[in-house]
Amino acid sequence: MEEAMNSSLGTLGAMGALCFAAIGSALGTGAAGAAAIGAWKKCYAQGKTAPMKLVTFVGAPLSQTIYGMILLFVINGKAAEGTSFPSLLGGGIIAGMAMGFSAWLQGKAGAAGSVALAETGEGFTNYLTALGVIETVAIFVMVLAMIAL
Repeated sequence: MEEAMNSSLGTLGAMGALCFAAIGSALGTGAAGAAAIGAWKKCYAQGKTAPMKLVTFVGAPLSQTIYGMILLFVINGKAAEGTSFPSLLGGGIIAGMAMGFSAWLQGKAGAAGSVALAETGEGFTNYLTALGVIETVAIFVMVLAMIAL
């Protein structure tokens, strides 16, 4: 019974890693998507070509869901090996939340990049670099959580 409970709670931590990362991705893509749509509308209203590069900003927060999925697989493997559930449950939930916040804030930065690029037509590489720095937080969290587990 204790082994089954340990495995179940470990699996809950794995799902926490995925779900919290995905929630952040949804918030981030929603924020960036709304800004991109507004920027495109403004371009159309002014008779300018709408830059399709804005899709890059909208999609950037999705990668954190992939990181949550990778962590899910690692945590499930550790649960099957019998690793104590508190570290798996807590680690999965906390890491998932950190990755989710990274995705959410990356989407907010992508929203600002969308507005700026649509207005000026310049700075795409600079804006993308800022998103990459924010992305790095999620990568660090995933890797360090895997090492800690």
